[in-house]
Amino acid sequence: MARLELDALSKRYGDFHAVREVSLDVADGEFLVLLGPSGCGKTTTLRMIAGFVTPSGGAIRIGGGDVTALPPWKRNSGLVFQSYALFPHLTVAQNVAFGLEMRKLRRDEIAARVAEALRLVRLGHLSERLPRQLSGGQQQRVALARALAIRPDVLLLDEPLSNLDAKLREEVRVEIRELQRQLGLTTVMVTHDQEEALTVADRLVVMSEGEVRQIGTQRDLYERPADRFVAGFVGRSTFLEGSVDGAGRFVTSGGLGLRCAPGARPGRAVMALRPERMALGAAPLGLENDLPGTVEFVSYLGAALDLRVRLSDTDRVTVQLANRQDGKVPEVGERVHVGWSADAGRIFPPDDAAAA
Repeated sequence: MARLELDALSKRYGDFHAVREVSLDVADGEFLVLLGPSGCGKTTTLRMIAGFVTPSGGAIRIGGGDVTALPPWKRNSGLVFQSYALFPHLTVAQNVAFGLEMRKLRRDEIAARVAEALRLVRLGHLSERLPRQLSGGQQQRVALARALAIRPDVLLLDEPLSNLDAKLREEVRVEIRELQRQLGLTTVMVTHDQEEALTVADRLVVMSEGEVRQIGTQRDLYERPADRFVAGFVGRSTFLEGSVDGAGRFVTSGGLGLRCAPGARPGRAVMALRPERMALGAAPLGLENDLPGTVEFVSYLGAALDLRVRLSDTDRVTVQLANRQDGKVPEVGERVHVGWSADAGRIFPPDDAAAA
C-alpha cells in the first residue's frame, strides 16, 4: 500500500500525443478510476505506471520513491490485464505462484502466499485446475489472485471485466471493490464503462485525447460536469444548441426561450439536460420551463422508460420516467408537456461544444 503520484506524465509516438502532461495524486488506499472512450490515453497511462510503456516526459512516484526509470518487476505493482494473460499449461496455483517464483522467494513462502491469495478470491478448491477448465469469472479471479500474491504497493486493473457478460460483470465488480476495501490497496482501474466506474470508484478521472478533462467524485462529475464532454460521457444528457440573450434566457436554435440558472454569459452556448431531471405530463406542469411537445419514440428499459420528445422543428429532448405498474405510458405521436426547473439545465460555452 502506498501513495501514487504522477507528475506531468506524457507519452508521444512521433507527433502523436497519446498522453499529455497528466498529473494525479492517488492517496494510500484510494480506488481511482481512469474513465474515457477508446483512444483517450487511459490504458497508456496505466501501462506507464506499471512500467510496460516508457514515458516521454514527467515522473511516476510510488510511496515517495521515483520509479519512472525502473523496470516493471522492480516497482512492486500488480497488473491485471484485460485478457487475464493466464498461462494455459499451468494450474491455477502455478499461475498465481509465477510472480513469486520470479522474485525467488522460498518455496514455503510461495505456497503460503498462493493459498492466501486464492482464499481471498474464493478459489482455493480449484487450485489444481487449468485455465481452460474455469469460467470467465473464475479466470478473472485467478488473474486478480496472481496480482495480489506479490503484495503490491499499487494494484492496476486494465478493463478487467470487459470479457464478462453483463450480469457477471455486476457481481465481480462488487467483489473487487469489497476486496480492495478489505486489503486497503491503492488501486487504479481503467474502464470505458461509466456505470462500472460510478460503482467502484472513490474518485474518477475523465480523459479525452490524452488529457484530463475533470477529476472528482461521482457526485462532482455527475452534478457539476466541467464541460460538455464530461456531461455527455458521465451519465446521459440532452444537448440543446442556442445562445444566451441579454436577459439571461437561453434561446434554442429552434426559437424556444428557456429560463436557466443565473450567471450565464450572453452569446453562443449549449444547454445540457439530464433525462431524469425532466418531468412529463398530459397537461402543463407549472415548472419554470414548461413546453408542449410530441412523443417521437418510446424505449422500454425495464426499470425505466426513455421518451424522445420533439419540442420544435430542431429541438428534441429525452425524458426518463420510472416504470410504475400503474403509470400510463404515452404513445408515439401523443401530445405531452415537458418541464424542468431553471437550475436543471447547465450552460456550456460553444468551445466546449466543439471539443466534444
